[in-house]
Amino acid sequence: MNYATDPATDAFLTHRNLLFTVAYELLGSAADAEDVLQETWLRWVKVDWAGVRDQRAYLVRITTRQSLNRLRTMKRRKEAYVGPWLPEPLLTTPDVAEDVELAESVSMALMLVLETLSPTERAVFVLREAFEVSYDEIAAAVGKSPAAVRQIAHRARQHVDSRRPREVASASETRAALESFQRALDTGDLQGLLDVLAPEVVLVADGGGVKQAALRPITGAEKVVRMFVGGLRKVEGTLTGEPTVVNGNPALLVRLDGEFDGILAVRVEDARITGLYYVRNPEKLTRVESETPLTLR
Repeated sequence: MNYATDPATDAFLTHRNLLFTVAYELLGSAADAEDVLQETWLRWVKVDWAGVRDQRAYLVRITTRQSLNRLRTMKRRKEAYVGPWLPEPLLTTPDVAEDVELAESVSMALMLVLETLSPTERAVFVLREAFEVSYDEIAAAVGKSPAAVRQIAHRARQHVDSRRPREVASASETRAALESFQRALDTGDLQGLLDVLAPEVVLVADGGGVKQAALRPITGAEKVVRMFVGGLRKVEGTLTGEPTVVNGNPALLVRLDGEFDGILAVRVEDARITGLYYVRNPEKLTRVESETPLTLR
């Protein structure tokens, strides 16, 4: 987006990374988040500045409302989507990985949990937990009373807490598990793969109907190994992985016969991988070549 220099533009650009992060956490799609920012900008330039006391809060409010509108239309798209739907992975700047709170809030594992919330629950949870927005501000953004927002926040928090790991694995723990997985994958070491995968590991693969992918999540270490080694490798060629960082967390850039195939993110608990999230849909892999800045402030 190109903007002329003026006070409205300066204010918008000052908070642009924050607004993108809000929209992305609510939508799980960088392309849709960019569209929301465009809509936010068009509304922002029409605002009567005399009545705006807090520019950041006002911009977050507009972005949240536009994201909620888009979430409802995305629901119809997801219902028609072929196979599981995963968030769009982002190659992130080093500071995202260094901010533990931010890295967790945009992790593939947590964003997948957020998919199980209603649009309003997701907006309330994200604004309160990640961005520490006041209940009054959230109420103005989602069109509810502060009392109702408090109840929604409590309900959403319980829902998310019941589905995410009790303890968030550190980046070094995640990296170590990924290195073991990568080494076993590169060498075809079946036992090595079974050793690093938790017995109840779940693989979610997103091909979007464009690339081959399981149409349902695969549960169990042996079935997951069979899919990687006996499925992709046998059907499509040599499978290798390269370390990268997406959504602030260690991940693998996967190649098939030397060609970029997808991004593999993981959830790690007690030094073993309990969740594998494999994005193969080419339409979701446009933001892993250049870094995307994200921020909670």
